[in-house]
Amino acid sequence: MGVEGCTKCIKYLLFVFNFIFWLAGGIILGVALWLRHDSQTTNILYLQLGDKQAPNTFYVGIYILIAVGAVMMFVGFLGCYGAIQESQCLLGTFFTCLVILFACEVAAGIWGFVNKDQIAKDVKQFYDQAFQQALMADSDSSNGKAVVKTFHETLDCCGPDAVVGTLTPLWRDDLCSKDFLKGLLQADASCHKKIDELFSAKLYLIGIAAIVVAVIMVSIIMVGKREAGPPPMQYKPSAPQLLWYAAGLQASCPQYLVGVGAQPVGWSRTACRPF
Repeated sequence: MGVEGCTKCIKYLLFVFNFIFWLAGGIILGVALWLRHDSQTTNILYLQLGDKQAPNTFYVGIYILIAVGAVMMFVGFLGCYGAIQESQCLLGTFFTCLVILFACEVAAGIWGFVNKDQIAKDVKQFYDQAFQQALMADSDSSNGKAVVKTFHETLDCCGPDAVVGTLTPLWRDDLCSKDFLKGLLQADASCHKKIDELFSAKLYLIGIAAIVVAVIMVSIIMVGKREAGPPPMQYKPSAPQLLWYAAGLQASCPQYLVGVGAQPVGWSRTACRPF
């Protein structure tokens, strides 16, 4: 009875962890969609300078996050249903998907760690090229000027650094408003710093989500391993125990012939019992 109660407890514990896993998948999917359609990143990463498109490395990570969230919801549902139905096939499929998903998440985490500084660096290089083109262009219809103004309005910044950002409004008020000087006196509002802050905050959010998912995955694997438990032990009686069992069976059922290859004759489970 105690073993059965423990097994039932682990079963419902596995269901709860799978439900949390499914819920985490939904949250990650929602956060990824929000990051994908966030107005700041969308305004910047959809820009085009001549034939050159803004770096979209950030979106690669977002698309991976969307796929992970969707797969997590499916795998979590599979695990919940398998735990309630006690289906070994579904639970086996679930744990296989879980291991594959965990491996993909580790790979995505390594990719994100390697490219965490590259994303902001590429965007800053794109901004610098647009800023130089805007400074040299006299026409208001310049593509570089439109790109720079989008950066300035979206991030509330001016110039690649504090010095250039302070001087630019004095002679190019079409790129930065003169009122922007008031803000520069209070804090460093250079576009390079704003770009770093924008992508650092979002990458930290992605990193926290990945850590939470990894903890939930490890917990589910541990609970599932506990539910599976060790294989049942094979009971092997000793020779004296076998002789005692045979003697008792012959005494209660004389028709049972003891010997190698002996077969019971008319033996009843209720009428004939060993000691």
